[in-house]
Amino acid sequence: MKFLVTGGAGFIGANFVEYMVNKYPEDEIINLDALTYAGNLETLKNVEDKPNYKFIKGDIADREFIFDLFEKEKPDVVVNFAAESHVDRSIEDPEIFVKTNVMGTTTLLDACVKYGIKRYHQVSTDEVYGDLPLDRPDLFFTESTPLHTSSPYSSSKASADLFVMAYGRTYGLPVTISRCSNNYGPYQFPEKLIPLIISRALNDETIPVYGTGENVRDWLHVYDHCVAIDMILRQGKEGEVYNIGGHNERTNLEVVKTVLRALNKPESLITYVTDRKGHDMRYAIDPTKMETELGWKPVYTFDTGIPQTIEWYLNNKDWWENIVSGEYQNYFQKMYVDKGRVEE
Repeated sequence: MKFLVTGGAGFIGANFVEYMVNKYPEDEIINLDALTYAGNLETLKNVEDKPNYKFIKGDIADREFIFDLFEKEKPDVVVNFAAESHVDRSIEDPEIFVKTNVMGTTTLLDACVKYGIKRYHQVSTDEVYGDLPLDRPDLFFTESTPLHTSSPYSSSKASADLFVMAYGRTYGLPVTISRCSNNYGPYQFPEKLIPLIISRALNDETIPVYGTGENVRDWLHVYDHCVAIDMILRQGKEGEVYNIGGHNERTNLEVVKTVLRALNKPESLITYVTDRKGHDMRYAIDPTKMETELGWKPVYTFDTGIPQTIEWYLNNKDWWENIVSGEYQNYFQKMYVDKGRVEE
């Protein structure tokens, strides 16, 4: 089988690529990424020389490029991680989110229809459901929860999901969608909450917390997310949506305090900043469908995953320090262009 993984140099995508390359040496994994600000090929150093791995630089919204790529590579399965995903950035510049998350998705879908892809999988987010009230801990997002978006980011992801389902119905394209809760773990871009806390706390810098920090998120270790997507690709039913959650609800303030305690840093580093516009109050996923139909269970709880994650960041300072300094953006030039390994 030949897998085309788009956005495979981002946080979740890179973890998935490494997982697939190592678990299925008989399969070919093609990593397509535009290497925008969050794309980091240093994340994939451990697999870049594996015989079943190939990296190609390109934009999923570039129609001519995508169709040429499908014509040449003829992938069997497409897993689309490629997305602009930072809510704050979407509030400042919504247009790029429409281009990548909506138009990029439809470009991939058109290519999949033309070339007879065996499965197209869309990696989505629980943010398409909007939010839940803090005073109703009994409520959870299920696959039948109506889409009710709050930000330009979540709106673009919901739009993409609707196009995916429409292509399944209109063209008979074999599609699946997964919607996950907040991911954490190794290789997460340092502007995201948990690595941001770690990097700033290690330097005794203030930790910004939106509003009062009472917003609740369900946390999912990225390894468990990768396993879940793999199971959906191999066992999931065409045309279905699967929610992937970690059963690990925490307020943002609890997350910050947990990391600070683990690093033996004082809570006095916490500083409260003006809340984000349209900030969702609570996300909570019911993953019963994944558990009962596919037999998926997360390996990590938040209490076991956070120490593992912190230890990884402590042992891999060069990785995130290169991002903070901007050096990571030169890796593609040094390792691919200069060595004649580039394929665009």
